[in-house]
Amino acid sequence: MPRYLIERELPGAGKLSADELHGIAKKSNEVLAGMGGRAHWVESYVTDDAITCVYIADNPDVLREHGAAGGFPVTNIREVGTVIDPLTGS
Repeated sequence: MPRYLIERELPGAGKLSADELHGIAKKSNEVLAGMGGRAHWVESYVTDDAITCVYIADNPDVLREHGAAGGFPVTNIREVGTVIDPLTGS
């Protein structure tokens, strides 16, 4: 399955409480559990006004379905072509 970055514009995201983030994560897990393995959440990064998520999924439409079912904004979806890290430069 391809890997994707999902950009979710969410003003004030960086000020969400631990309880609010827990609720978002719980809802995401509940939606994913009903999707029959078509998408897998890897991790997310919270910044001041957005949450950027890494997912592995069948296709972008599955990620839009997840966002709609969970009430999560989907601003942009980008497929990851290649991953580089410090070892790439060694």
